[in-house]
Amino acid sequence: RLLSALRRRCHLAGKRLSGPGLAAEGRVLHAVLYAYHSRLLRHRPYLALQQVEQCLKRLWKMDLVGCLETLLGLIPKKNASQAHAECLVPSQPVLETVALKVLGGSKLILRLLDCCCKAFLLSVKHLCSEEFILLNTVASGLLSRLWFVIQYRCVLQTLVSLYSALSTVLQLVSETQQAPYIRGFTFPSDIGDFLGVNVSAEAKKQKAKMLTTKKSTSWMKKLFPAMPEALSKIGKKRKAETCTGAVENHSTPCAVDIGVVVP
Repeated sequence: RLLSALRRRCHLAGKRLSGPGLAAEGRVLHAVLYAYHSRLLRHRPYLALQQVEQCLKRLWKMDLVGCLETLLGLIPKKNASQAHAECLVPSQPVLETVALKVLGGSKLILRLLDCCCKAFLLSVKHLCSEEFILLNTVASGLLSRLWFVIQYRCVLQTLVSLYSALSTVLQLVSETQQAPYIRGFTFPSDIGDFLGVNVSAEAKKQKAKMLTTKKSTSWMKKLFPAMPEALSKIGKKRKAETCTGAVENHSTPCAVDIGVVVP
């Protein structure tokens, strides 16, 4: 029963970590940082975006998905007739390695969420100051999507649940035949003690900060003033090309991202 639960949670965690959402947002983030690298080396939102990218790079580099797939291959599949039969189980070194990576991955994702929240708040702050309008608009949308993908797919919660199953199996295996591989480190029985925060409470706190920042729309009205009624009526009668020309002839200061505070 414990092995079956561990198999299900390993499969679910690997599926959520390898989903297209995280990879796609990571590629977009890399493209944005590359496009603005030569112009915004000292810009605070840009530096915050770099921290987000570093967390994503470290998450992929630790190859947590590959480690979970290896563990899945070692867990035997049982049918009803073999439920009470003897079977081989993953060794203590394998379980310890996976458990250590799950702990590190959970800590890293928690840091990633915190970096996303801080970078989002900085982007909105500079956007309200009308600085680097194009970059900060893209960054705020990208960061909110990345944060939402991790929370909506419950990536961190899935790893917490996986560690609980891993810890139980690891304890039983070590009691049966002790073969410790990682020395000088005590595996916590509760991952919450290792993370130092309550996962659900921290997510609600970050969400409240982001929603509080987004509630004010006065700066949007300032950046994109309402079109005069007469011009609006004329625009409805013209073709798309004519409307585009009219907008270019009456361009506002925010039409071009000039890289400085718009007067």
